[in-house]
Amino acid sequence: MNPNKALWEKGDFTRLAATMRESGDALIEGLGVKPGLKVLDLGCGDGTTALPSAKRGADVLGVDIAANLVAAGNARAKAAGLTNVRFQEGDASNLEGLAEKQFDLVVSIFGAMFAPKPFDVAKEMVRVTKPGGRIVMGNWIPGDPTLVAQILKISAAYTPPPPEGFISPVTWGVEANVKERFGQAGVSPEDITCERQTYTFNFAGPAKDFVREFRTFYGPTMNAFEAAEKNGKADTLQAELEALFEAQNKSGRADVTSIPATFLKVTVNRR
Repeated sequence: MNPNKALWEKGDFTRLAATMRESGDALIEGLGVKPGLKVLDLGCGDGTTALPSAKRGADVLGVDIAANLVAAGNARAKAAGLTNVRFQEGDASNLEGLAEKQFDLVVSIFGAMFAPKPFDVAKEMVRVTKPGGRIVMGNWIPGDPTLVAQILKISAAYTPPPPEGFISPVTWGVEANVKERFGQAGVSPEDITCERQTYTFNFAGPAKDFVREFRTFYGPTMNAFEAAEKNGKADTLQAELEALFEAQNKSGRADVTSIPATFLKVTVNRR
């Protein structure tokens, strides 16, 4: 199995996605999605940004490598009575079966950044976007002090080194890399803008319970704990993550968790 597919089919990312809904909706609102727009949501998960796009009248295709998340997205769309959104399996590095120049907007919020072969990812996103259309990515930033970058950093310290040739997903959070990758796909630097924005996770419980959700349902954290348990370090990892989550909880309450995380919003204008 493709290791990336195995990673995202592990656990149940829908449990984490449930804490991301408000920010997903706000992000789509800010993009001005409207009826008639053809939208591709790449690395869509169970539809955190795909469903808000469809609710605003766009014609939406969600593509994700994980079969369980595709099934969850289609189930959410059906439950919401949305007939203008569908989900299917696919690899962001190779969007075979999708014709070129067919989408007005390609969105990938913390999705395509995790796919291998980032230059191929950029090339494919540009290929399927119509002239005059846009590509919008949300990417976590390496070394950023906020939540997700720190979870990934802490988890990496407990797991074996990645295979030779591995390119870290958070390299998508560096503006120079973004411009190089889209540049090789034929996009001029002046057609690429990068800005830092905030995405908030809202969890109806204390910070330590939110850590448990990551430990139980989030592939990268699950792998970190499996490795830590073999080395007798699971308790240390647990304590480190609990301290992180508690320090970053901005809710002002012990029984509710609200944690803002900084990301790099990338906008590419397709000529």
